[in-house]
Amino acid sequence: MDTVNQLLADYNVVELGIRLIGALLIFVIGRWIARRIVSVINKTMRKRGIDDLLITFVGNILGVVLLLVVVLIAVGHLGIEVTPLIAILGGAAIAVGLALQSSLSNFASGIMLVSFRPFTRGNFVEAGGVSGVVQAVGIFHTTLQTPDNRLVIVGNSAITGSPITNYSAYETRRIDLMIGVHYDDDLKLARDTIMGVLTAHEKVLDDPEPVIMLMELGDSSVDFAVRPWVRAEDFWPTRSDLLEQIKTALEAAGCSIPFPQRDVHVYNENGAITDKAA
Repeated sequence: MDTVNQLLADYNVVELGIRLIGALLIFVIGRWIARRIVSVINKTMRKRGIDDLLITFVGNILGVVLLLVVVLIAVGHLGIEVTPLIAILGGAAIAVGLALQSSLSNFASGIMLVSFRPFTRGNFVEAGGVSGVVQAVGIFHTTLQTPDNRLVIVGNSAITGSPITNYSAYETRRIDLMIGVHYDDDLKLARDTIMGVLTAHEKVLDDPEPVIMLMELGDSSVDFAVRPWVRAEDFWPTRSDLLEQIKTALEAAGCSIPFPQRDVHVYNENGAITDKAA
């Protein structure tokens, strides 16, 4: 209030109006220039092949800083001393920083994410306890789109503080299947049948070659580890196809996929034993 009174005392109404209009013009033009600077820098970084996440992150921070500079210049044009205002803003920033330590942690984590780039926009990741496609990495949080089309916002510190699994980091992925056949089945026939399904599927890669290993002699079945390789984007559809086709092919070849069974011995009052399979 004292500052306003001082301004009214130092300047007449007309001069004060001119200064207000000038400050408003400085703010409007300065904001436009700031946006143009951010836009030019973003385009320059994009032409140099810099990651989109880093471009967005740097652009957001630079935009806030430039806007703050424009506001200070506009306020200074009104005749208000800017140095005390900067000191007040600095003290307020410290107080707010102490009150918002978690937000500062998210900010620092955001810098780490765009610096080390464990993932980029469009990657399917598991991070911060959430699985989804990365939409954006902001100053304080990361936005993910889940497979069932939900938008989840995760604090950056939650992501850097837990393991990050990037399913899109490589072009290829291995499908791990466990296929069990009956103990009475011909194991060579079963192996050849499964391999025939793998080699016939158009999405299964020849390099690396599919691998079939006898993995376990289970309680109810002989288990094969079936490990074909596919392109990352074909993982789930191909996995579903292979499960269906392998089951159909094994049954057509005379092999069976057993389910868990248990032999139960029942003793009657006469001491006779009756065996049942459950």
